[in-house]
Amino acid sequence: MRLKFYLYTIAISSIMSSCSNDKINKELQQNPKQKRQLTAKEILGNPDYLAISYGGYRKSTRGIQPTIAEIKEDMNILHAMKIRILRTYNVQLAQAETILKAIQELKNENPSFEMYVMLGAWIDCKNAWTNQPVNHQLESDQNEGEIARAVLLANKYPSIVKIIAVGNEAMVKWATSYYVQPSVILKWVSHLQDLKKENKLPKNLWITSSDNFASWGGGSDEYHTEDLNKLIQEVDYISMHTYPMHDTHYNPVFWYTNHEKPNIEKVNNIMLRSKDYAVSQYESVVNYVKSLGIKKPIHIGETGWASFSNGLYGNKGSKATDEYKEALFYKHMREWTAKAGISCFYFEAFDEIWKDAPNPGGSENHFGLFTVDGKAKYALWNLVDNGTFKGLGRSKKPITKTYNGNKDSLLLEVHVPPFKKNINTL
Repeated sequence: MRLKFYLYTIAISSIMSSCSNDKINKELQQNPKQKRQLTAKEILGNPDYLAISYGGYRKSTRGIQPTIAEIKEDMNILHAMKIRILRTYNVQLAQAETILKAIQELKNENPSFEMYVMLGAWIDCKNAWTNQPVNHQLESDQNEGEIARAVLLANKYPSIVKIIAVGNEAMVKWATSYYVQPSVILKWVSHLQDLKKENKLPKNLWITSSDNFASWGGGSDEYHTEDLNKLIQEVDYISMHTYPMHDTHYNPVFWYTNHEKPNIEKVNNIMLRSKDYAVSQYESVVNYVKSLGIKKPIHIGETGWASFSNGLYGNKGSKATDEYKEALFYKHMREWTAKAGISCFYFEAFDEIWKDAPNPGGSENHFGLFTVDGKAKYALWNLVDNGTFKGLGRSKKPITKTYNGNKDSLLLEVHVPPFKKNINTL
């Protein structure tokens, strides 16, 4: 990481963000109704509008869709912790529209309720998720219908849907089950931008794609294509993903420890390095976009840290996953992005156990800040203590702390990463 460039970027972004946010907040005080009319440009990067990735599934299958009542429970919980922007992932299933209906009902019931949505449209390659050989050079016939459904919902709920994201990790080449070429994403982003020009979508609706930092030019040269460059020019902003937790296994240069310091200090230091690693990936995209002579806002569409894994990231692997490390990463990322004027769609609000249903201990089931039954993990214990969730609950159960609030019990499950071998001391 180039420290001078980083500090300069943070300073300029903070000044600009502070001036813009002060203006917005003053307008909101003078005219509360304006809250319902804010645009993506105004809410993204505003630290008063925290963002999060959300899925309301409570069972081990998406075949059981969450109800409006269940989603309203979740919306009230998230609203209490000052979340104001949600990210969804597809409009193939009923959940996305149910979320929009639930938010609209809450707004009707309480004019001060405020929640916006980054609506995801899932994009696949030919034969994705079938028994046929996938073809990464062609797109799925289902994509057209997915985009059409997203357009319908954006027009139906214009006061809520502020962003459409075309695809989720749809260009990164390790998504071998479904990835497409940048030309496919470019095609649909351009289509949506044209609809805005034709007054067939709200003009202030922002269009993006949400993908791994490498896919946005921060990775190897194989991603640096003319179609990607055109896509960067076409989107309203860049939504990039960074996951240091995964790289504790795949690229652990920032992760290993030495033997000189007490255990908890080791853990604290490696989590600071994990944040710095995320910052470096963000900077890699900033630098690539800058090299093209293009100016675009860049926000974090996804980052997160699992609280448990029985696999690569657990105690038999990189020893990355526990609630203490998750809490530190959440804290560091919220603090950094707030100061830098960057939105961070933290992944994710609640555990979703359908993601790896055959393996309950799989890390994908444990990225939530809340357990599936509504217990607040360590990252949110302070909010339980200060009464943020008073009168709120999930499945009609009040919000309580994991580990019955016993930090000593929690720390017994915090393991220090393995001793660093064959790499220089950090």
